Amino acid sequence: MLNPLLLRSFVAIIDEGSFTRAAQRLHLTQPAISGHIRRLEAQVGKPLLRRTTRSFEVTPDGEWLMGYARAILSLAQEAMAQLSRCSFQGRVRIGITEDFAHSHLLGMLQAFMWDNPDIGIEVQVGIPGGLIKAMKQGYVDLVIGARGGAHETGRLLWREPLVWAWKERDEHHLPSPLPLALFPEPCPYREAALTRLALWGFAQRTAMLCLSNASLHAAAATGFAIAPMPASQLTPGLVALTSDHGLPPLPDTEFMVTINPGGDQPVLTALADSLVESFALPSSPLTAPA
Repeated sequence: MLNPLLLRSFVAIIDEGSFTRAAQRLHLTQPAISGHIRRLEAQVGKPLLRRTTRSFEVTPDGEWLMGYARAILSLAQEAMAQLSRCSFQGRVRIGITEDFAHSHLLGMLQAFMWDNPDIGIEVQVGIPGGLIKAMKQGYVDLVIGARGGAHETGRLLWREPLVWAWKERDEHHLPSPLPLALFPEPCPYREAALTRLALWGFAQRTAMLCLSNASLHAAAATGFAIAPMPASQLTPGLVALTSDHGLPPLPDTEFMVTINPGGDQPVLTALADSLVESFALPSSPLTAPA
C-alpha cells in the first residue's frame, strides 16, 4: 500500500520544483524529504525522480504515479473534511518548554487545529518544573517538555543526551567549586546535574538561577557558569564538556507529552496521539538521529 506521507512529499516536490521549498511547505527538513523519496522509490521498485546537481527531472514512471498520488491525497483530504464535521470542540491550554517553542512544533499544533476547526489552542511557554506545577493546579491541560521526574508519567516523544555546556575555550581547567547555571526546582536537568556531581564528589555552587533558556545559554556562553542542557540546544560558541575535563557523564533526558488527568480526555488524547506520531517520523528535526 502506498504511504500517503511519502506521496505528499512526492507531490510537494513536483509542485514546488525544489526539495528545499517542498520541505519548507511541509515543515520538514530537506534530508527528510529526500528520505521520503528514497523510501517511495524503494516501495514501487522504480526511480521516480532523476536528480542533477542543481535540479531534477520526473521519470516516466514518476509522471504516471503523479496522477494516482494526487487522487489518493485528494480522497484523503475529502475524507478528513467529512469527518471534521464530528471534530473535537473546545479550548486546549498547552504548556511548552522553551526548548520546544519553535516553528516545527507550532506547525504540528496548527495542523491539528486545521483538522479540528472547532478547537482553540492556547500556549504557555515556561520551564519544565513550572509547567508541570501549572498543570497540577489546573491552569494547563497538557505539557510538552522534558520529563519532570521519575514519578511523572507521560508519553515519550524522543530522548537525547544531556550535556555540560560551557563557553568554547582551549584550556581544560575547571573552577572549583564548579559554578552552575540551573533552573529552579523541580527541573530534570538540575536534578541530574546535582545528583551526578554529588556521586562523583564534585564541589559545586549555584552561580546563576535561571528562569529562561536565554539566561541559561547566556551564563554558559559567557563562561560565567556551566549549564546542563540537551545536546540539541548547543549553539555556536558552546561546547559539551566531557570526561576529558573530569566531569561525570549525564544521563539521557526524555521529552514527553503529559496530559492533565482532569482535562477533556478525548481531545487531549487525540492531540497527544498526533504529536507522538509526528515526532516518531524521521522528518522531525528534534528527534535524535537514527
